[in-house]
Amino acid sequence: MAYWLMKSEPGTWSWDDQVRDGVAEWDGVRNHQASNNLKAMRVGDRAFFYHSVNEKRIVGIVEVVREYYPDPSDPAGKFGMVDVKAVEPLPNPVGLKDIKADPDLQDLPLIKQSRLSVMPIDDASWQRICRKGGL
Repeated sequence: MAYWLMKSEPGTWSWDDQVRDGVAEWDGVRNHQASNNLKAMRVGDRAFFYHSVNEKRIVGIVEVVREYYPDPSDPAGKFGMVDVKAVEPLPNPVGLKDIKADPDLQDLPLIKQSRLSVMPIDDASWQRICRKGGL
C-alpha cells in the first residue's frame, strides 16, 4: 500500500462533503505532476485529506476505491481522476505549521512543493502524522 496527500479547498469539497457522500470522484486535477501521482494510485492506497486555503490542515483519511480513469470535465481529455472513500477523521487535525515545525517532516512535498495538489507520503511520515493526529 502507498500513501498520499490530496488537497481540497473546503469551500469547494470538504471533509464533511466526503463523509456525506462516502465514495466520490477526485476530479479537477490539471497539473501534470499531480495527475501522474493520481495515475500511480492503486485500489487500497490511503491518502490524507488536506483542507487547503485558510485551514491548511490534514483532517481525515480516504482510501482509493477506483484507479485512474478519464475525467469527463476535461474537454481536452488529458487528465483523469480516481474515486476515494472516507475512512476516518483525524481526532486532532494536523496543521501545516505543526508539520513545518517537525524536523522529521522537512522533506515532504507539502513543504517543498506547496502548490502540488496530490503528492506521495513516505511510510515513516505517514505514521508520524497519524500519531500527531491522534491515530
